[in-house]
Amino acid sequence: MFSSNYLKVAVFSLLLFLSSYTYATTFVLSDDGLIDERTITKIEEIGNEAQSKLGVNIFVYIKNSLGLEQGISTKDKIKYIKKYENDITNSLVKPYVLLTMAVDDTHVNLIVSSEFEKVIDKNEILNGYVVPLLASKDKNSIFSKVSASVLNGYAAIADVIADSKDIKLESSIGSSGKIAGTVWKVLMYTLIVVGLLLYVFAVLKRKK
Repeated sequence: MFSSNYLKVAVFSLLLFLSSYTYATTFVLSDDGLIDERTITKIEEIGNEAQSKLGVNIFVYIKNSLGLEQGISTKDKIKYIKKYENDITNSLVKPYVLLTMAVDDTHVNLIVSSEFEKVIDKNEILNGYVVPLLASKDKNSIFSKVSASVLNGYAAIADVIADSKDIKLESSIGSSGKIAGTVWKVLMYTLIVVGLLLYVFAVLKRKK
């Protein structure tokens, strides 16, 4: 007969295994608990359709930190991250697109295999869909921001590739992602303009 302690350990191990299996994903290589489960489910849906219809593997690799040393120089930081990301891409099946993010290191990147270098505009995806939501100054938690920005960028990547092949993805979230980024940009520009006007007004008032 097994002891009660042995049985508890066995049950716990089984539950842990089942839990890991349940949330195992194909396209989210790492998320460090920063992405909502519903977001992961949607990413997997888009990823599977992109793989079957577009012939591309779109991956996500999210970390709290990449393990950078404190006080590291910018040059060494870039060198370290490049090697870190190369180690990831070396194991990926081509053609691929990889969206990486390290929250504590304030790092976001988009890596594209040669097959899609002329299709994907890295800056457009990051600046139009990912960074605006991630850097937004609001009351939303970092968990919510990472989830939203990753899904936004991921969906945009799939849509851009689909458009280049004149294919419509059923899992697409449409233009909502771009709208969110545009709204953020308009808000930021408005705040800058208002700030400048207030500054000019204050200077003129001081001179009087």
